[in-house]
Amino acid sequence: MSAAWTDKIPAAAREYLAGRRLDEVECIVADIAGVARGKAMPASKFAHQDQFYLPNSIFLQTITGEWADNPAGAFTEPDMILTPDYTTATAAPWTADWTLQVIHDAHDQQGNPVPIAPRNVLKRVVQLYRDRGWKPVVAPEMEFFLVARNVDPNQPIIPPMGRTGRRAAAKQAYSMSAVDEYGKVIDDIYDFAEAQGFEIDGILQEGGAGQIEINLNHGDPVALADEIFYFKRMIREAALRHDCFATFMAKPIEGEPGSAMHIHHSVVDIENGQNIFSSPQGQETDAFLHFIGGMQRHLPAAIALLAPYVNSYRRYVPDFAAPINLEWGRDNRTTGLRVPISGPAARRIENRLAGMDCNPYLGIAASLACGYLGLIEQEGPRAEYLGDAYMSQDELPYNLGDALDLMSENQAMRGVLGQEFADVYEAVKRNEYKEFLQVISPWEREHLLLNV
Repeated sequence: MSAAWTDKIPAAAREYLAGRRLDEVECIVADIAGVARGKAMPASKFAHQDQFYLPNSIFLQTITGEWADNPAGAFTEPDMILTPDYTTATAAPWTADWTLQVIHDAHDQQGNPVPIAPRNVLKRVVQLYRDRGWKPVVAPEMEFFLVARNVDPNQPIIPPMGRTGRRAAAKQAYSMSAVDEYGKVIDDIYDFAEAQGFEIDGILQEGGAGQIEINLNHGDPVALADEIFYFKRMIREAALRHDCFATFMAKPIEGEPGSAMHIHHSVVDIENGQNIFSSPQGQETDAFLHFIGGMQRHLPAAIALLAPYVNSYRRYVPDFAAPINLEWGRDNRTTGLRVPISGPAARRIENRLAGMDCNPYLGIAASLACGYLGLIEQEGPRAEYLGDAYMSQDELPYNLGDALDLMSENQAMRGVLGQEFADVYEAVKRNEYKEFLQVISPWEREHLLLNV
């Protein structure tokens, strides 16, 4: 490891390569779905280039590999200029050779940030906070399922086989023995995370069969979105080593709970370092209530980003541990917006609506955008909900099409995220929704073929 650029990378990446020759560098960006796009190259070539190129059309590609129409007009596919963000360099410890991954910043040929790149969308929202003297802080929770290998999409997803020779069981939330069933996968996740320099705050068994939750420490929104982006890839690789899949689908198994990406939010005053949600005396502030109010008013327009696929809306059903409301409450997990127990310095708001299938950059950006609009509009929320909010009025869109309609109508939200991005996102998602509607499901064949 002798190239001058390696002096700029984090200590964990340098430690990973200590005494070894770096073979390859993966130059990557996240597309609209959160899939890593880019190119791999020999380390010797990477060391002699300070920028790389990819067509901006990667942000018009749907999850199925089709292409959405460009809302801006001509589909000329100009190249973006990608420059490495060396602070993101991290190991790819599952590879056969010594490899680093580096997330790249995307600019156009005039040097402007590409507005439709998801990482740039999140940076834009964070900068809006900073322009007001605020620093947003987030802490994400990641839920996912380990499932048996599924090579035929026509077959249902089933839980993986555990070390006992039995398939993982449901309704075992917080069970340590349930986690031990697939302990080898967990061990690899810990080992990979250590090699990548990531700190896991905790791992626990969730309510679904083979469902796991990983909590991350609070911090900068962009840095944590980078980690989730890396974690998703790393967890999939750990599962593959042990003959199973890791899936971040919102609802992979019928009759089981879905997987969320709960996002905890607080906001710090840059000048004095204090949490603006707490007064000097430790009481809740107007800003705290304004943030909640903004989330209640604008989250319906953000659902298209927090629940980005047709499958996402299968998670929003009663009695499956997923909130289906915009109520808020203190220490109330039935509300979509929960205020956890904490001291004044850690006072925060948990958005429980985001699915784990969302692009982490866009999910965090959309959630922060709602709170930002609340801080600007300075309107409080509805009264705190004190009962079982699972039974409250459903205020969320029922499907992706309805969610996109709400997003298209909310000009304030589009202004925070960027109009050009909002247009492209809507085009991609409407294309995906149209493709889905062309597929005939087993339910339709079972109940309609001979009965209607």
